[in-house]
Amino acid sequence: MNAPIDPHDKILRTYTEPEVTALLLELHERGRPLGLRWGSVAVSDPTIDGRLLVDFGDAPVSTLLNLLTLLREGRPG
Repeated sequence: MNAPIDPHDKILRTYTEPEVTALLLELHERGRPLGLRWGSVAVSDPTIDGRLLVDFGDAPVSTLLNLLTLLREGRPG
């Protein structure tokens, strides 16, 4: 398993809103069969120190990436 991405990792500053939106769509697709649903999840307007936030409780993009890593490693697809 890959090591979790730290919320302060500098790579997170390079993600654009369209890239994060595509990741959110992947989270919806991969999570749906497991009952993971966030109907209102979206890229949020505020940022913290130049990093985009994902609005399901203002989680950092690292949370989204770590969730996707778990889903990708846990199931083929």
